[in-house]
Amino acid sequence: MSMKNKPIVNEKSSQKVAKFLEKNNLHKKDFAQMIGVTLSYVYNLIDETIPFSSRGTTLERIATVMDIRPEEFIEYQIPQDPPVYNENLEFLKDAIKHNNLSTVDFLKMFERKKRLHLVDILRGAKPLHIDFSELKSISDALNLPDEELYELWRRRMIEFLKEGGFNIEKNKKLIDSMFEGAKKYLKNEQ
Repeated sequence: MSMKNKPIVNEKSSQKVAKFLEKNNLHKKDFAQMIGVTLSYVYNLIDETIPFSSRGTTLERIATVMDIRPEEFIEYQIPQDPPVYNENLEFLKDAIKHNNLSTVDFLKMFERKKRLHLVDILRGAKPLHIDFSELKSISDALNLPDEELYELWRRRMIEFLKEGGFNIEKNKKLIDSMFEGAKKYLKNEQ
């Protein structure tokens, strides 16, 4: 059953998180780091010493790590603006699924200080890296062929240039030669 078709279970949010941590043998410290909060905050959420978060960012991060929709938390307020489709993000999520990885398993492949940023990428709040070496580390974790890594970087680079006001159509020859040069460089590096 896909994540979008899972039935919503009316269970206290704190209980959902506690069960998830136990089921995935995920330490509260790692979970706190992945969602960008303190360890004591996670303990307080689970112990219900404080109300469960209603902050959209925190709930989206929790849901991303748990591989569920944020709407499964009764505290979540659905944003007015629909999420924008991003081809690179969908490619990344598909590659994670293709490797039979949960989000937690994927995140654990990276050093702790990079996990929160990856969670924000996966929830669509931050763009995929433009830095080739950062994309290469993601590609290595997902066993992507070099051609797919290059194509992912190329699409992200075009997206970045467009966001900066660069007219791709008017500068087609420049773009083509830039990407040909990058392709040659990468072939020589490997």
